[in-house]
Amino acid sequence: MSVLLDRGVLEPSRKWDWRLAPAAVVVWLSGFSGLLVSWWLAVVIGVVGATLGLCVLRSWLPVSWLDGDARARWLRRGMGWSLVVCGALAVMPTALRLRSWEHDPLREHAARGETARLAVVLSDRPRPIFSEGFGGQQAGARLASVSADVRHAEVKGHPVPSTGSVVLLVPTGGWANLLPGQELRAEGQLAPGDTVVAVLRVRGPPEGVVPAPAWQRAAEGLRAGLRTAAGGVLSAESAGLLPALVVGDTSGLPHRVVDEFRAAGTAHLLAVSGANLAIVGVATLLLLRTLRLGPRLCAAGAGLTLLGFVVLAGPEPSVLRAAVMGGVGLLALVVGRERAALPALAISVIVLVLHDPMMATSFGFALSVLATGGLVLLATRWTRTMTGRGVPRMIAEAVAVPAAAHLVTAPVIAGMSGQISLTAVAANLLAAPVVAPATVLGLLVALVAGILPWLGEALAWLAAPELYWMIQVARHAAAIPGGSMQWPTGWWGGALLALVLVAVVLLVRLKRVRALIIAVALGLLVVVVPGRMLAPGWPPAGWSTVACDVGQGDAVVLATGEPGRAVLVDTGPDPGAVAGCLDRLGVSRIPLVILTHLHADHVGGLSGVLDDQEVGAVAVGSGRLPVWAWRDVRTQAARSEVPVSWLSAGQQLDWPGLRIEVLGPRHVDTRQEGEASGTEINNGSLVLRATTGGGRILLTGDVELAAQTDLLDDATDLTADVLKVPHHGSRYTAKEFLDAVRPRIAVVSVGAGNRYGHPNPTTVARLVAAGAKVLRTDQDGDVAITGDLSVVRRGDPRGPPG
Repeated sequence: MSVLLDRGVLEPSRKWDWRLAPAAVVVWLSGFSGLLVSWWLAVVIGVVGATLGLCVLRSWLPVSWLDGDARARWLRRGMGWSLVVCGALAVMPTALRLRSWEHDPLREHAARGETARLAVVLSDRPRPIFSEGFGGQQAGARLASVSADVRHAEVKGHPVPSTGSVVLLVPTGGWANLLPGQELRAEGQLAPGDTVVAVLRVRGPPEGVVPAPAWQRAAEGLRAGLRTAAGGVLSAESAGLLPALVVGDTSGLPHRVVDEFRAAGTAHLLAVSGANLAIVGVATLLLLRTLRLGPRLCAAGAGLTLLGFVVLAGPEPSVLRAAVMGGVGLLALVVGRERAALPALAISVIVLVLHDPMMATSFGFALSVLATGGLVLLATRWTRTMTGRGVPRMIAEAVAVPAAAHLVTAPVIAGMSGQISLTAVAANLLAAPVVAPATVLGLLVALVAGILPWLGEALAWLAAPELYWMIQVARHAAAIPGGSMQWPTGWWGGALLALVLVAVVLLVRLKRVRALIIAVALGLLVVVVPGRMLAPGWPPAGWSTVACDVGQGDAVVLATGEPGRAVLVDTGPDPGAVAGCLDRLGVSRIPLVILTHLHADHVGGLSGVLDDQEVGAVAVGSGRLPVWAWRDVRTQAARSEVPVSWLSAGQQLDWPGLRIEVLGPRHVDTRQEGEASGTEINNGSLVLRATTGGGRILLTGDVELAAQTDLLDDATDLTADVLKVPHHGSRYTAKEFLDAVRPRIAVVSVGAGNRYGHPNPTTVARLVAAGAKVLRTDQDGDVAITGDLSVVRRGDPRGPPG
């Protein structure tokens, strides 16, 4: 490193105060490696850091930019002493705390999966864990996770001397409204944790709950007012986005929007970070300076606002990092050192990781620190370079800020998501102008909604255009073909991308290879990216049927003779998945959506279709169970002013180029309340035969053995060129039924890595033995059948269901 510094390859700008940066790196690495490897590695890193500090103080480390004038000698002393002190602190107390965590007695019991009873204090709010619907289970959050500090632990009635941190996996019922600082008791099964001593899986409600501190109750009142005001005047998507944008509350945000923000590279907007604090802090300072208050009063007012916002948003790693940095920055403002951004960032890292070593492995903390560092070190320099070449400052900043933030955070995001967004910079550039107004309006809504509800709703209404714009930017960016590329996940995948980026930056500094790198980059933009967008040839010309890859569920699109117009059979479990499939096919008009039965993996995506497409009607069979699903279908259809119709055996539907015959069910169950088993609901599925330009397609919903036998007993003509295999290829598929269909092509709509064992190997073997070509959406992605019964795979399979 010193050689590179001496040669000027990594020489920092003299205007930045780098004294504390190496110490922050030592503290962060000690916590990170101590958690992921072992506590003794924190000792090693601490000793190395302290030794480097002594070398710097003694001038044994030759670094040219630390020698020379008085300022350089001042930097040397500051850097040396900070390394010595932080290196010592990395050994004690950080390494000792990590050793205590590594040898916590509760870890042994967690490894054996024993039952424990814990008295804990909650560290944050319970965070819902979304799961896709399947069968009779409705999509949504049935579980939540919440961090807590152990105060007392018992295993098999015997006390265990643990004082570590745990994560509780809890049912949402009875837990959703708990707040940080509340003490309670919980009983459940222990499991090993990654950066906590254990995970406790709790089935029942909390016991002995102590009321939350007054300030936490006040903060929850503000958050509730924000949710109520937003829900009163905004659409469902915008009403969920406003609390997410202001306080990081994504509980009301549709899962489809979350997926789109992630794919577009704008997911950071859904989590409270330093950007939120910066917006709030700048707005406060501008207001106070307008009132002509002095620097000290401005700093004090902004500090109080900052503290209140931290309580309102919660103790997120990124919020705490920004709060500490903001506090140091305000102190610098008071003493007249406004250009102390880099030392403020370093101090925030040092203080927070020494306070809680678990911060070192937090993705949110890493993203926040790297983004801030990128803005301080890169965005300012790039802005100056562009303005020096005649680019207007506003445009230069608009380009430099998202580009710098995306560049430095790309390794962490790649390690988290397993993909690199190619649209993130553009998406953030388009969304950036409305983020600050929406955030400020949302904060004002939270402050006034509890006192003046009408004013809160009025302010929320003013934020509606900004929220709509952000949603549309993310939606269109996520829909761009080839907008992201796959990358290895985990810390090693992130480290690999970091090495690639560092190598590129170093090579770009060398004039001899700069032109070559620019040429390669342009080649990628001109050749590879369009190739990724166009190579699949999607949608294929003359497609007649497409089985959409919607995960563990069904959604089949049947083309009519009119371009852009198709009939949809089932909608899968996820609104975003089916909407994406229809967008890729260019379908904008759907005369009829047919729901074969009301299980979640067939009706869960209906809202995505009704919101984005021009739908003529929704058709269902005779089944009205589960009750919640039937209620949701009627509610969504009524909201979109789409009629609901009923289909029964013997009916025939015709469109240009498409005919659909209803073959079943033969036995009708008209119950509209009560309960029914999953098998009963499956056997009530509509069975359809579609005659298309690509032959006859048999669509079987989830019919099982009884319904298949009914069709065979009635001597129904089941022959078809293409079979949508019943119930995702389950083992409840009769050989006689397959023999009666005699398909040339069999399509299994199934989710990758599903826990149901679909498709069943015996069912697949029977199809193959009968001469059918078996296609699976978990392996082939969207599958299209063309007019001559050719098969085209899109080859973009989704991952396992959430």
